[in-house]
Amino acid sequence: MFTGLIEDVGVVSRRSGADLAILSKKLLDDLKDGDSVSVNGACLTVAALTREGFVVQVSPESYARTTLGALRPGHAVNLERAMRADGRFGGHFVLGHVDGVGRVVSVRPQGEFTLWTFQAPEEVSRYLVPKGSIAIDGISLTVANLEKDTFSVAIIPVTIEHTTLSLRKSGDQVNMEADVIGKHVRHFMKNDATSGVTTDLLARNGFL
Repeated sequence: MFTGLIEDVGVVSRRSGADLAILSKKLLDDLKDGDSVSVNGACLTVAALTREGFVVQVSPESYARTTLGALRPGHAVNLERAMRADGRFGGHFVLGHVDGVGRVVSVRPQGEFTLWTFQAPEEVSRYLVPKGSIAIDGISLTVANLEKDTFSVAIIPVTIEHTTLSLRKSGDQVNMEADVIGKHVRHFMKNDATSGVTTDLLARNGFL
């Protein structure tokens, strides 16, 4: 499990088959083989440590269903180690299971913040709610405005400076993970015949 608080921006140094080598000395403090690491929001397993980073192995499925398939040497990636049981919890519950690939629609200054608008695929947008949580490339963000298949988030300068958002522009693709709590609630309300709530009522209120 992760928090969506990015620890470091690493750099891809090599890609060969399933192996993806990433440079990041900052994460080497207590990293070991077999640990889980979020790479642009996708939970991957450390296969080996190197002098200046680590190697993870990516399945063909993960390459195909996330933006990881577009990574090449020199590309920057958001990194976060799995949350420690005794650590301070920030952000929100992020599993590292990418639900879909969306794209940046626009980036507009808004006072001290920047308003980012994203287009989400249906497998993500169905779970979004105003003021709810969303992970974009592994970054924990809060939905500000919500339309049918687009949503906006207000992002503070420090988040942009310390993540790959500083490199993103309109049209770029991003990994998206909806809030796991919302996914469980929707699944429960849709399938629990004993809840006493009709399917029609749920549909009218946007839960289905």
